[in-house]
Amino acid sequence: MISLSHIQKVYHTGDVEFHALNDISLEIKEGEFLAIMGSSGSGKSTLLHILGCMDSPTGGEYRFEDTLVSDLKPAQLDTFRKKKMGYVFQQFALMKQYTVFENVEIPLIADNVPKKKRKELVNEALEKMKIADLADKLPTQISGGQQQRVAIARALLSGGKVLLADEPTGALDKKTGTDIMNVIKELNEDGMTIIMVTHDEKIAAYADRVVRIEDGYIVLSDQS
Repeated sequence: MISLSHIQKVYHTGDVEFHALNDISLEIKEGEFLAIMGSSGSGKSTLLHILGCMDSPTGGEYRFEDTLVSDLKPAQLDTFRKKKMGYVFQQFALMKQYTVFENVEIPLIADNVPKKKRKELVNEALEKMKIADLADKLPTQISGGQQQRVAIARALLSGGKVLLADEPTGALDKKTGTDIMNVIKELNEDGMTIIMVTHDEKIAAYADRVVRIEDGYIVLSDQS
C-alpha cells in the first residue's frame, strides 16, 4: 500500500544543513498497524509528516498505491492528504468554539457533502466512538479522552484508509490512554491502516510491527 524508497529530508538554516531523515526505505501493508518509535529529535515525527503528506521529502520516492506522492506539488499533496489520510494529534486539535458535532463535521463541509448526508455521517461516527450524547457540547466541556474520541471521529470522516496518530495518548492519563488505544485497535481490526508515533513501549505493543528510528535512520523493524 505504502512504499518509501531511500527517503531523505534535509532542512537548511542559513549555511547549516540538518539531515532529519537519511536513506529511509519502508513498506507498509494495507490493514497493518505500525508503530514508529524513537527519542526526541530522532526523526520519527518528520517521518510521520512525510507519510501523512504534511511534508515532502528532499530526496527518494514515496508511493501510495498507484500514486507517486513524492512528485506531487503542494496543492496536489494537500488534496491527496485530505482524501487518503485521517490525522489524530496528541493535543486533539479541536476547534474550541465549535461543538463536538461541528468539529466532526469539518472534513465533510470541506468535501462539499450535502447537509442531510453530513448529519447522517457525523451521527454514525459519534455513535461508533460512543460519544453521541456529547454532540452539542464544546471541547472545553468534555474530558481529554472524550476530546480524543472526537478527534478520531473527525479523522474517520476524512474518507481515507489510513489513520496517522501522533502520540495519541500523550496528553491522557493511563486508564484513558488505554481506552483510546483499544478504540484505535478496533479500527485496525475493522481494516483501517494505522501508523502511530509513540515513545511509550506499552502503547507500541498494540501495533503489529515496531519501527525504531535514531538520528534519521531506521535501526530496527520488528514484530510486536
